[in-house]
Amino acid sequence: MSDAIAAERRSASSSAGPERRTGPNLDGGIHVSGLIAFAFVLLGGLAYAGYGLIRDMNAVGETPLAIGAFALLALALFIALAFEFVNGFHDTANAVATVIYTHALPPVVAVIWSGAFNFLGVMLSSGAVAYAIVTLLPVELILQVGSAAGYAMIFSLLIAAILWNLGTWALGLPNSSSHALIGSVIGVGLANQLMAPEGQGTSGVEWGQALKVLEGLLFSPVLGFVLAALLLLAMKAVVMRRDLYEAPKGEAPPPPWIRALLILTCTLVSFFHGGNDGQKGMGLIMLILIGAAPTAYALNRTMSDDTTPAFVQQSRGASAVFSGHAAGAPLPDAAAARTGVTEALRSKDLNQPAIYAALAALSDDIAASVQRHGAIRQVPAAATPNLRNDMYLAADAVRLLPGAGAGFSAEEGKTLKAYAGLLNDGTRYIPTWVKVSVALALGLGTMVGWKRIVVTVGERIGKTHLTYAQGASAEMVAAGTIGLAELYGLPVSTTHILSSGVAGTMAANGSGLQVATVRNMALAWVLTLPAAITLAGGLFFILRHVF
Repeated sequence: MSDAIAAERRSASSSAGPERRTGPNLDGGIHVSGLIAFAFVLLGGLAYAGYGLIRDMNAVGETPLAIGAFALLALALFIALAFEFVNGFHDTANAVATVIYTHALPPVVAVIWSGAFNFLGVMLSSGAVAYAIVTLLPVELILQVGSAAGYAMIFSLLIAAILWNLGTWALGLPNSSSHALIGSVIGVGLANQLMAPEGQGTSGVEWGQALKVLEGLLFSPVLGFVLAALLLLAMKAVVMRRDLYEAPKGEAPPPPWIRALLILTCTLVSFFHGGNDGQKGMGLIMLILIGAAPTAYALNRTMSDDTTPAFVQQSRGASAVFSGHAAGAPLPDAAAARTGVTEALRSKDLNQPAIYAALAALSDDIAASVQRHGAIRQVPAAATPNLRNDMYLAADAVRLLPGAGAGFSAEEGKTLKAYAGLLNDGTRYIPTWVKVSVALALGLGTMVGWKRIVVTVGERIGKTHLTYAQGASAEMVAAGTIGLAELYGLPVSTTHILSSGVAGTMAANGSGLQVATVRNMALAWVLTLPAAITLAGGLFFILRHVF
């Protein structure tokens, strides 16, 4: 940590009053062997990613990319992994702040421990969150992600999120990477809509899905504050151990049982952070791969051939449901059906007989294509883009139809839900090498640049030193909330939940809050969305002209 930050920490400690104790020593460096190991793992991860990419392309006979196209793909993947790296050192500092400031773990051990469990969280994640961000993007950019506009979209939203994260990190402000990324997605969607030629139907942001995602991000600070405060008060009423509610004395570690509790909560926050935040980068990487190498990545070629009969049967069943709501409208051919559903998704005007007829035709064509080739993994290169787009369109229509006013019986709803599940299984998957690459980026990022945010969370939120119970309460609330969010496929903010949780425990404990820090945190929270929207929208405008 720089001399300026060290001086600032000492100044903050001395000016906060006699109740504040000296914080932990964060000035220790990493041994040269640690730096060598870091570089070895980083280079090994990049090499493994390159090997996985080339292996997947060769396995399906993907045409080798031209040098320019390969360079563009490599740059896009590098930027996506850079976002996860920055996410690691920005967000995970919140997870280690409590164990460091309660002396439960030495700083270097804490960040390595947290990085390891971030890695495991990514590797064991369900993948449900990965595509939640993707569904916010304009439908035509998703369907044509390999186009110039698609690359402009990817570069714009990732670079904007990285710039905002780095800016708030430089100021030592806890800020949500999820918040920044979603703001960037909204900025790209708005810019895409505003740049469309007059009279051309172009979709912008999927506001229904955006509001659902933003609700979690906007309410997470309140949730973290209230629940952590209540948990601390409940612990005081139930656990009658005076040492649990004391601040650390000097550099001595806490009693063993308290130390174990704090390490456990840090572990859970790190694990669930990896599982939730790592998936956002994975979803965007899959978009990049689908655009650059559709034969290898547009369809899930790991699906078993045994699923083909069920897939065909569910497609026919869904077609029957759609036909039943078509009010006698004729079924168009596959090309016309594809165009009709795409336009309906752009305008959100899905609850129309002609669209039901188009969806029935699309479902029949999907079933016929899979049946003709024997299995999804056997679909040839020429047919892959169309089949993937048809499956995406049908799944997205099923998701949006209830909100568009469609009325289905319980049996029809069950049929369509099963059909959408199979469609998503066929198009939404994460190769192992992508998981490993993101896990390494997030885990290694945890070990770099963490000190600024740790100091803010540990010293500058409350007016007194963090107690053991306060640290445990804030982290238990964060771990539980993030874990539930991943279960339901919702992206949430580790930063918002944990930093506001620390503030909640300070308020409940009567410790008082440092108004300047809380004001700055609130300002960063309020400004993230408009700043990310503006940055991403401006970058998209520039890159659309560059590409």
